[in-house]
Amino acid sequence: MTFTLAVCAEMVFLDRPIVDRAAELHARGFAVEIWDWTTKDLGALAATGARFTSMTGYVRGELVDPDGAEELLRTARESIDASRRLGAPNLNLHGTGLDPDGLPVRPVDEPTGPDWVAAVDTLRRVADLGAEHDVVFTLENLNTAVDHPGTPFARAADTLALVRAVDSPCLRLNLDLYHAQIGEGNLVELTRRCLPWVGEIQVADVPGRRQPGTGEIHYPAVARALAEAGYDGVVGMEAFAAGDPVAAVDAFRAAFTV
Repeated sequence: MTFTLAVCAEMVFLDRPIVDRAAELHARGFAVEIWDWTTKDLGALAATGARFTSMTGYVRGELVDPDGAEELLRTARESIDASRRLGAPNLNLHGTGLDPDGLPVRPVDEPTGPDWVAAVDTLRRVADLGAEHDVVFTLENLNTAVDHPGTPFARAADTLALVRAVDSPCLRLNLDLYHAQIGEGNLVELTRRCLPWVGEIQVADVPGRRQPGTGEIHYPAVARALAEAGYDGVVGMEAFAAGDPVAAVDAFRAAFTV
């Protein structure tokens, strides 16, 4: 089984400009992921020849508040146009808009019933937008204990419920196993349960959000479980390098070579 291995250029080779990071990852045989496209020279990134597999799919907005939902849809349209310049990678979403520190623009302790209904409605509109333009949006789970306190619809169980409710091939899960380990654990069973709805899997080790092999998650076992379940899509390392970034991306490749 061969996965498409991607590395988030926002988190490795940090002493270099983002375009140089993308070129380095491409030269080493990895696909590339980025976050906020509005801060990037998309033409220069495209000129690296790299395959881009994920980027932020909105600039502002949220799922529940009506004005926030309209803003999310408006900036999602802008993101679709931007994604064309990089080969139409998956467009990533969160349970709410996040500020530059990763904190929610509208923190909540627990979404209400009407919040869930509103979120599904907004995501249906997002999926319809994706179908209209032949792109895929992915909804990422986050952890609230360490990195994103107060984020609604954060757990993998929440994102799975929302994606299943919308039931569209243009809205999939970005199943982030770093966040899931902190929030839920039981990663092998979680991946099996989510796999029919997955558009991408992201990884980093716990604690520290570093490359596989630096923490408590035995990623080779996760990789074997994914291969046995028939997954052959994107696995993205969204992790900081502990030490040498070349060694970090090599460790990622080794963990997911099955």
